[in-house]
Amino acid sequence: MSGYYTPEEAQDVFLKANEAYAREDYAEAQAGYEKLLSHGHGGPDVLYNLGTTHLARGDLGRAVLALEQAVKQGGRAPDLEANLAVARARQVDKVVGASAEEEFLPRVAAATDGNVVAWTFLGTWVAAFVMVMLWRVLRPGRRTLVGILATLLFAVAIPSGLLLATHAWVEETVHEAVVLSPTLVARELPQPGARSIFEVHAGLKVRLLEETGRFVRIRLPNGLEGWAEREGVAEI
Repeated sequence: MSGYYTPEEAQDVFLKANEAYAREDYAEAQAGYEKLLSHGHGGPDVLYNLGTTHLARGDLGRAVLALEQAVKQGGRAPDLEANLAVARARQVDKVVGASAEEEFLPRVAAATDGNVVAWTFLGTWVAAFVMVMLWRVLRPGRRTLVGILATLLFAVAIPSGLLLATHAWVEETVHEAVVLSPTLVARELPQPGARSIFEVHAGLKVRLLEETGRFVRIRLPNGLEGWAEREGVAEI
């Protein structure tokens, strides 16, 4: 299949893209990382390198997009956070009130690793039921320790289950995007001639609320909302 890379081929493309980046051939490096993504060989490392390449080329919007996608896919490396900090420092827009206005559940989901939460819930829930079944077959004099273990496991499984549900809800309902256009006009209505109410610039992370035609309604971290052209933003 023309669209398939073996692991060895994907590794070769990745290494060649890294070599291109090292010699500051950013166009070739970008092409290599994007080729991997288009062939299904993505992941946090490829996205991190792509974001770093965009940052070196001065494409702030796509740099933040790739780095945020790396975070969403589980990237936690210090270099990733450092490059995101560099990208954010270069943004034109400094939205006041971002931390104070952000909703509670998305903050909880962002602060916890979804994979860890899922495995914690699954492991403790299954282990708790095993303890319950064991408790039922043991004689009364030997049930105490098993009962205590089952109680402790349920005490971990229930809140981790609620946290897992929080991650699922955020994944389903909260859609974040990054502004790609150098300047993106937000309007009062989803119409080209509608009154402009604010402008945002490349690299700013926004919330996508709804879509109609070529327009999407975006919300800034401080709660300000407006309609912008869909092609000016990309969902994380």
